[in-house]
Amino acid sequence: MSKVILITGGSSGIGKSIGEFLNDKGFTVYGTSRHPERYQDSVFQLIKLDLADEASISNAIEKVFKLSGRLDVLINNAGAGITGPIEEIPNVEIKRNFETNFFGPVQVIKSVLPAMRKQNSGLIINITSIAGYMGLPYRGVYSASKGALGLITEAFRMEIKDFNIAMTNLAPGDFATNIAAGRYHAPLIKGSFYEKKYGEVLKSIDEDVDNGSDPILVAQAVYNIINTKRPKIHYKVGTFMQKFSVVLKQILPSKVYEKLLMNHYKL
Repeated sequence: MSKVILITGGSSGIGKSIGEFLNDKGFTVYGTSRHPERYQDSVFQLIKLDLADEASISNAIEKVFKLSGRLDVLINNAGAGITGPIEEIPNVEIKRNFETNFFGPVQVIKSVLPAMRKQNSGLIINITSIAGYMGLPYRGVYSASKGALGLITEAFRMEIKDFNIAMTNLAPGDFATNIAAGRYHAPLIKGSFYEKKYGEVLKSIDEDVDNGSDPILVAQAVYNIINTKRPKIHYKVGTFMQKFSVVLKQILPSKVYEKLLMNHYKL
């Protein structure tokens, strides 16, 4: 019997690539979207789910079980980008980003754990970001929300180990997706103390995404994790330098690493 997989945020970008790849491999795949009716051409079924609405999350999980009777793999992929000087980002936008990137995924995990515990099996893959390993200038809120999801993954793993449920964190680097279109950009304020440098960094961020790798690489990494008997705590997928940046953070003095980041962003 093919494994049943649920991917949050499966209508576009990395989530869509993962879903299409796993569907081709013969898995039973469900994706989620706040507006599934807009994606009639999806090769796998999309279910309505709003990460900011606990009832919507519960209803989506219940629908998967009604359709397939089980859930073997949850891929917490849905997320949102956010850029801007932290001082100038409205608090409502910071909270909204954490709702999508942290609180929502945690609630999805809570919603699937009872059924996976009853099955005595399950795998949860949290899609975070290499940006979550470091505080990036003008991406600080995004780094913080993705970093929080990565850290809570470490704690969750130890708490659910006795239930035969595995959890891991997969952190992508920059990939060619439409994340920039859905990202909240704090506006460039004329005369702001941050106007010049934020504008330059924002241009650099968008260029990195436009020149990013094919998201199929993330899909292949997910497939490999699913077929791994004992998944590691952390996986990273991206260019050599993106992955090596995490290693450098671990081995270099913090001020030296900060200087490297500032040189990279020309700050």
